[in-house]
Amino acid sequence: MGLLSLAIWTPIFFGVVLLAFGRDAQAAMVRWIALIGSVVSLAVTVPLYTGFQLGTAAMQFVEKTLWIGRFNIHYHLGVDGISLWLVLLTAFITVIVVIASWEAITSRVNQYMGAFLILSGLMIGVFSAQDAMLFYVFFEATLIPMYLIIGIWGGQNKIYAAFKFFLYTLLGSLLMLVALIYLYTQSGGSFDLATWYKLPLGGTAQTLLFFAFFAAFAVKVPMWPVHTWLPDVHVEAPTGGSAVLAAIMLKLGAYGFLRFSMPILPDASHEWAWLMIALSLVAVVYVGLVAMVQKDMKKLVAYSSVAHMGFVTLGFFVFSDIGVAGGIVQMIAHGFVSAAMFLCIGVLYDRVHSREIADYGGVVNTMPKFTAFALLFVMANSGLPGTAGFVGEWMVILAAVKANFWVGMAAASALIFGAAYSLWMFKRVYLGPPGNSQVKALIDINAREFLVLALLAVMVLYMGIHPKPFTDVMDASVAELLRHVAISKLP
Repeated sequence: MGLLSLAIWTPIFFGVVLLAFGRDAQAAMVRWIALIGSVVSLAVTVPLYTGFQLGTAAMQFVEKTLWIGRFNIHYHLGVDGISLWLVLLTAFITVIVVIASWEAITSRVNQYMGAFLILSGLMIGVFSAQDAMLFYVFFEATLIPMYLIIGIWGGQNKIYAAFKFFLYTLLGSLLMLVALIYLYTQSGGSFDLATWYKLPLGGTAQTLLFFAFFAAFAVKVPMWPVHTWLPDVHVEAPTGGSAVLAAIMLKLGAYGFLRFSMPILPDASHEWAWLMIALSLVAVVYVGLVAMVQKDMKKLVAYSSVAHMGFVTLGFFVFSDIGVAGGIVQMIAHGFVSAAMFLCIGVLYDRVHSREIADYGGVVNTMPKFTAFALLFVMANSGLPGTAGFVGEWMVILAAVKANFWVGMAAASALIFGAAYSLWMFKRVYLGPPGNSQVKALIDINAREFLVLALLAVMVLYMGIHPKPFTDVMDASVAELLRHVAISKLP
């Protein structure tokens, strides 16, 4: 087993072990095993970064062996500068979620922790797969643990939210499966992505394939107007589920555009870039306005996620080095910031059992340490320079202005909306006199909660102040992707 196999199967192994314990297992023992499993899984991914060679776009840590011989399907793994940070982010957020869920989950603890560890391994599999059918298997398999996490440990309307999540994402994925089978036949019976990148495809075929992939990836991002499942799911999901969904699962769709749509279908990607840019701007501007009027904190942050992911797809489809790199940086930054925002809401919900903004006010009076963390994450969500939230958005806006001044202008307006809804929520929840007796009775964060928020705060500040290690890794891969996308595939 290579490093990537270890990164995928270590958390899945620990997850299966936890499921094998049964529901009567001691909760304390289950939590410690889950923590050990997540930390070991993170430790396994560290050599991927330390051993990563800069300056090359080639796949690294490659593993390839025949899996299903009859259909020429390979167990083929590899990472490049585009996927490396997403693998590391997945392992890191899993550790955070296990610690954050320590006391919040009291029923079926072994199944909850097991589902998260299995989900972590499957998502790393998505980011590592170099065989299209292996990618599809991992991509679809991630639905199962997340469906269970929402449906079992969610809120009052958890079944409705879980079904909506499953149906939306499954429907798009079926069209992607049709596209994969077509490409398999066109390539002479190969699911190898590198082979598909060289296929000479006609204009009509490219357009149809582009929209088949769009159906799967746009729902996952989610792009406007197929974003409506996300607020419902976030509201009903447990805090850990919301954190993983926002931090990592939304990135599966954006990653799909980079790995499938753009390199396999460059002509269609250029032809339909105007549509992608238009939908991204609607997400950035309109959904930002929708976030302003939300009364539920989780819904506000959910709509905020749609707006921030709009920057990602906008960056990809202006076809410039700084735009694509900015989109990838925004994916990583949003992973840290959105997870932190949802975990902060979870801290309040565990104490007051309400997500309504009107049920709070003056939290700073009783929880000053917690409020300091919340302020940092709100500022990062607003795109404040010096935080992770600024770097990717600034790069994308710069690329958009170079491509078209008015597109850049519209994208930049999102910084104003982001500051408006984030700071207004902060003002109503945290500032002023205590809003009611429940707020007066609040107790500040304990050592465990402090550790979770401190780890995320360190990453948000480090990425904001010193983004070079993040961009250095992806530069060569982004340049190679854009060089490849510039080559016409029309026969």
